[in-house]
Amino acid sequence: MALPKVYNWQLGREMDYRFANGPAKRQFAAVFNTNRCIACQTCTMACKSTWTFSPGQELMWWNNVETKPYGGYPAHWDVNILELQEKANPGGQVWDATKKDPKNAPYGTFAGKTIFETADGLTNMVTGYLPPEEDWKAPNIYEDTATAFSKTGVSLPEHAGWFFYLQRICNHCSYPACLAACPRNAIYKRAEDGIVLIDQSRCRGYRKCVEACPYKKSMYRPSTRTSEKCIACYPRVEGTDPLTKGLPMETRCMTACIGKIRLQGLVSVDANGQWFEDRQNPLYYLVQVAKVALPLYPQFGTQPNVYYIPPRWAPRDYLRQMFGPGVDDAIAAYTNPSRETLGVLQLFRATQKIIFSYKIQPGPKTGEINVAGKVRELFNDTVIGFDSNGNEIVRVTVDEPLIERPAQVTMNTI
Repeated sequence: MALPKVYNWQLGREMDYRFANGPAKRQFAAVFNTNRCIACQTCTMACKSTWTFSPGQELMWWNNVETKPYGGYPAHWDVNILELQEKANPGGQVWDATKKDPKNAPYGTFAGKTIFETADGLTNMVTGYLPPEEDWKAPNIYEDTATAFSKTGVSLPEHAGWFFYLQRICNHCSYPACLAACPRNAIYKRAEDGIVLIDQSRCRGYRKCVEACPYKKSMYRPSTRTSEKCIACYPRVEGTDPLTKGLPMETRCMTACIGKIRLQGLVSVDANGQWFEDRQNPLYYLVQVAKVALPLYPQFGTQPNVYYIPPRWAPRDYLRQMFGPGVDDAIAAYTNPSRETLGVLQLFRATQKIIFSYKIQPGPKTGEINVAGKVRELFNDTVIGFDSNGNEIVRVTVDEPLIERPAQVTMNTI
């Protein structure tokens, strides 16, 4: 059966997908900075206490933070999918990084096959697998477990002994595997914000979505015999939470982040999920201009909409497999960030309201620093974020304000 052709800009080419492109207005998107995460799991518990605290949801973690390279929830989720893809296309899962185009193929062209293209298109629309029950029972397995340490110590750019934290939610993909696999057409993608939801009145618990999602973020609930997944806190994104008085608001996991590693927003897209140019949108800047943030396993073909600033101390081969061939440039751009990039990074977790645009007011020079043998100047710029109506909602400086306690001694009340 011939499937429709859709364009995947992360792969730099057309690919097979069950459905033709549909209408689109905005797309839910986020950037996670793995370099800042301390694995406190505050995001995990914020999501858990809001959405998955009921009977039958005990093993559901719509948000989780896992330690790479050994951790995963469910266990070995990425290794299993990678092995299935390699088995279906031996030696062919490679990139041609020479065929780049700033808009249509920013990372080059993927020469391998996606999870849609390795499936037979008849009995299975997507290559996937159902994890056994035991794989769902240890969300924190191998936490803080590193590879073997070197006796000679560590130094950048790569550590001999390493691990890093990978923060994961549903990617609300432009081409969701769960949607393509559902025989009941119970899964849909909203045109107004790209959020992927399950109509549980249509779901019959076949678990095809669980099998198909390569990130394993669609989960089966035995007490209701239906599947559930991250809903991107859509009431908050819609602006119906009274706290922001009608303005779009970041999700629970984003706003709870202690390490300030998360920035979530909405980007304007066309039917292919390609981003319209919006130079002053902080997400557009980080992904499309500075190119410091990359998709997670783009070779799967779902065109995920959660992007990661890769950890700068981990082996590059491992990171290229996980985030694609843009890793080296992304790490270089983050290690020695431009003045504008340094400013935009201050917007992470600066407000609960979604930032639609920003501007930077130049500040005074505060010093110099040597980065990789190059001297760069430091400036205390002010970064201003604006809401969907163009009103200022946040103002932060590159240098964190220093507040000195008063000299007088105050008795402790304890």
